[in-house]
Amino acid sequence: MYYVNRESIDARLACIPDIAQALTEAVSDWKGTLLQGLAQERALHLSVEIVTDVGSCLIDGFLMRDASSYEDIVDIIAGEGVVPSEVAEPLRTLVGLRKPLVQEYHQWPRDRLHPLTPELPDLLRRFQEYVSDYLRRELGK
Repeated sequence: MYYVNRESIDARLACIPDIAQALTEAVSDWKGTLLQGLAQERALHLSVEIVTDVGSCLIDGFLMRDASSYEDIVDIIAGEGVVPSEVAEPLRTLVGLRKPLVQEYHQWPRDRLHPLTPELPDLLRRFQEYVSDYLRRELGK
């Protein structure tokens, strides 16, 4: 029997609509202001954390192989059929932003719209759907 922390997964997935909305608004009204840049930066960071936290919960709960990196978390959940490869590829790009966002934040170009930002709202929604479908398939709930 698996122990999957559904509460933790559901709590993180529940943040996606707000983050997707913030990203959509940033794209539609982008002027490169400091406030927009900081908002985009935070939304990207939260997106990375959601994907890696949910992925880690799935890996732990379903006793998948241990991840060696953030990108590996995405590779594992893709390999286990949680997300398809066309979703996994941009997710790998997203989680690759963690180091620049968290450790190299002093160099982050806040005045520019990141190329992933326009596609991220849809990507996050798809991630949420695929994770929910996977949990229903595997746990019957």
